Amino acid sequence: MKTGLFFGSFNPVHIAHMALANYMLEYTEVEEIWFVVSPHNPFKARHSLLNQFQRLEMIKMAIDDHPKMQAIDVEFNLPQPSYTIDTLNFLSKQYTKKTFYIIMGADGVNYFHRWKDAELIYKNYKRLVYPRPFVKIEREENMQNAELVHAPLIEVSSSFIRNSIKNGKDMKFYLPNKVYEYIKNMGFYNS
Repeated sequence: MKTGLFFGSFNPVHIAHMALANYMLEYTEVEEIWFVVSPHNPFKARHSLLNQFQRLEMIKMAIDDHPKMQAIDVEFNLPQPSYTIDTLNFLSKQYTKKTFYIIMGADGVNYFHRWKDAELIYKNYKRLVYPRPFVKIEREENMQNAELVHAPLIEVSSSFIRNSIKNGKDMKFYLPNKVYEYIKNMGFYNS
């Protein structure tokens, strides 16, 4: 089974995440998508990060009952901060019959060489790279064992949604319905 690992903070998960996951299933070789919720990305600050269990719950709501998508909490029990290579090593040992692919944005490619054990990732895991607004891949050497996927460019980000909610804007059509209702009822991102 070819499994795409979509790593992220998902703070919150939004329509662009879901559209991208759907695109990967329909237009690449992956047969299922696992959303890997990162408790703490070593390249991001924690200050606006919702609790990891709340972010995991939002992904489960977004996925609903999609048979080829699931949310996993594997990084919750691994050392912090989360490093992709550690998660890949753990999953590869647990699921020996799966072939794992990394789904990542083009913005991560330019500094991929700075990731922990980047050479091991280049060697052992194919990366499916999707476009990001205003991002040009400047380090072609970081595209080893990677495929540029021509997914539609959707200019929505979690930080845009958080800031908009904080400023009293209605983000109903930027979020999956159940996620929108959950955020609204819980009062997330209001301050």
